Amino acid sequence: MLLVLLLAPLLTGFVRSVKARLLRRHGPPIIQPYRDLLRLLRKDAVLAHNASWLFRVAPYLIFAATWVAAALIPTFATGLMFSWSADLIAIVAMLGSARFILALAGMDVGTSFGGIGSSREAMIATFSEPAMIMIVFTLALIAGSTELSTVASFMLSSAVGLRVSLGLALVALIMVAIAENARIPVDNPATHLELTMVHEAMVLEYSGRHLTMIELSAMLKLLLYVSLIACVFAPWGLAPDGAGPIAYLIGIAAYILKLAIAGLLLALFETSIAKMRVFRVPDFLGAALMLGLLAMLLRFVSRSL
Repeated sequence: MLLVLLLAPLLTGFVRSVKARLLRRHGPPIIQPYRDLLRLLRKDAVLAHNASWLFRVAPYLIFAATWVAAALIPTFATGLMFSWSADLIAIVAMLGSARFILALAGMDVGTSFGGIGSSREAMIATFSEPAMIMIVFTLALIAGSTELSTVASFMLSSAVGLRVSLGLALVALIMVAIAENARIPVDNPATHLELTMVHEAMVLEYSGRHLTMIELSAMLKLLLYVSLIACVFAPWGLAPDGAGPIAYLIGIAAYILKLAIAGLLLALFETSIAKMRVFRVPDFLGAALMLGLLAMLLRFVSRSL
């Protein structure tokens, strides 16, 4: 739990730094997200007069659900203390709960920006959650389980081979991860334009420690999806159950290397593509849903695919 909490701001800072270098700018240092979080913690929280208890409690609930979901994913080793609860369906449910609470908090104060962001978030969730369920079903049909340690161990074995269904599921998961983390081309995390923003519109009314929890939750969510892709489709370097400290150190080094590669690829992708219109987002996520459905059907019809 401490590892994902410490590495989440570092991954966000690395992506921002690489994007700035690719755009020929100096950019902020990699540790800038840590400074931003500490600066927000020192500020007072300003609340609207008509804000209810949900508006005050929502940041902590969102942070708790996202943190637990990110910590359950096998990052550097399998068979950890709570690996029995690292179920894909449970992780999807926790992410859906956090999204639901964030959408309610965005509408709580009654601002137009919050309503716009919450409605767009609900529209994205309508397509991304079924796509995630299709991906989970595909992995469950291939590995015989939805428990992530079991899936990672199966992916490391020689029984996997090359499967078309796994390739389709990987592409669908990457598309869902881009949409869920409000990245380009679905959303621009660096903008505050009311006509384009989705995530930022829901958190405009937050400040101080509440905004710290929201921002840290967004960083943890990005780390979560990168860890999920690395655990399922690139589980190399994971320490086996009952391994010694050397294997754990190798697993942590491999995990940090995977995060660096994923951050570099994300920065390259975002600098080479433009943001799409909001009305094109359902087409983008609909393609992810179809890919997940095709992956499940291929695995269900033919065991070799």
